[in-house]
Amino acid sequence: MLNVQDSVVLIIDIQEKLTKMLDEDVCEQVVEKSQKLVAAAKTLGIDIIVAEQYPKGLGQTIQEIKDTLGESYAPYEKTAFNALLENNLSDNLKKINKKQIVICGIESHICVLQTAIALMSEGWEVYVVKDIIASRKKSEFKSAVELLRQEGAKICTLEMVLFAWLKGAKNPAFKEVQALIK
Repeated sequence: MLNVQDSVVLIIDIQEKLTKMLDEDVCEQVVEKSQKLVAAAKTLGIDIIVAEQYPKGLGQTIQEIKDTLGESYAPYEKTAFNALLENNLSDNLKKINKKQIVICGIESHICVLQTAIALMSEGWEVYVVKDIIASRKKSEFKSAVELLRQEGAKICTLEMVLFAWLKGAKNPAFKEVQALIK
């Protein structure tokens, strides 16, 4: 089960040009729910890592996430689809010394998939937040989720993650985190 002490959030390529390629309703969901995930993680003291695919061409992480992150916005730039292949991301994750990686991002069937599989092969428990991952095509999204599940990723939703972190209504952050999803 997810817990605050062992979790790290990894945001993959939720960038300006990539979000514009998504269907409007999917884009709105990814933007809104990624903000909520970041806000909850910050409230609970969970580390958040941002990876950006070729930001020179695809733009930076969307402004809504950057605003929620504030001064902690410090993205890992990459050109490899597997985010672990560049800029010492794997080493930096090991230094954080957590075992659970909560992933959201774009595109499900490329960078999210390849990074998640690489993380699992290195021993992390990977939780893919299904309602905060997306692909341009629904068939690619569905295939990615299916393969991620087959490879051993835990498929979950934003609310599943938040309430697993909280554990119960007596958590001091309960009202603040619950307000994010009301």
